[in-house]
Amino acid sequence: MLQTTERLASTASERYLLIYSVSVLFIVTALVVIFFVVFLKRKNKLMLEKLEQEQAFEAEIVQAQTETQEQTLKNVGWELHDNIGQLLSFANMQLSILKMQVDNETKEKFKDTTEALKESLAEVRALSKTLNNEVVLNQGFEKSIANELNRMKKLKFKSAELEIIGNKTEFKNRKHEIIIFRITQEFLSNSVKYSEAENIKVRLNYQPENLIVTLTDDGKGFDIDEAEKGSGLINMRSRATLINADINLQSQKGEGVQLILNYPL
Repeated sequence: MLQTTERLASTASERYLLIYSVSVLFIVTALVVIFFVVFLKRKNKLMLEKLEQEQAFEAEIVQAQTETQEQTLKNVGWELHDNIGQLLSFANMQLSILKMQVDNETKEKFKDTTEALKESLAEVRALSKTLNNEVVLNQGFEKSIANELNRMKKLKFKSAELEIIGNKTEFKNRKHEIIIFRITQEFLSNSVKYSEAENIKVRLNYQPENLIVTLTDDGKGFDIDEAEKGSGLINMRSRATLINADINLQSQKGEGVQLILNYPL
């Protein structure tokens, strides 16, 4: 009877010890898991903060570069308007005075030169306006693009069309108008220099929450992989990043170029 009692007591003690051991193991495991989860959260938070700092730093660099470019363009615009424009005006005036001092037959020989000077002066003044961001803002986003297309048409294109779809939505940040205009201007400049296109089109599609800007030309196109390495596309992508816009460039050799910019309004 005594042995039975001792055996039962021993079994109960072992059971309690087992329960105690399992409880301790469970608590230790739970603490390890909690510590590991907290550690991962802390690590992820630090990594996220580091990534955000790097992105903010890169954004500041791009912003500084963009502001520097804008100031440079503005200065060039002033130079064109004030100095080059004045020189062309003076040359035109001198030519007009000279024409008054010759006979009618000689005057006819001055006609082409006079027209060339007038066109050059008009082109310089138009270009100076597109380079000055203050003028672009004063004229308005759509008007500035229309003026740029008119200038492109005079240079080489058979048609340079602006299509507007939907109801115009005002930009919350008007500086974004300048950035989208510069991206458009970069595309048009590349079309003039490289595309051999005859027709170019800009479509502004105002949607409830987005502005979709589609730029197309019917030129010779190019290899996308080569374009990705070029400074022109890198510059456009950098500018788009500043305004949280997406850029999608599509092209094949012989099939022209299309650039789609999706800007969240």
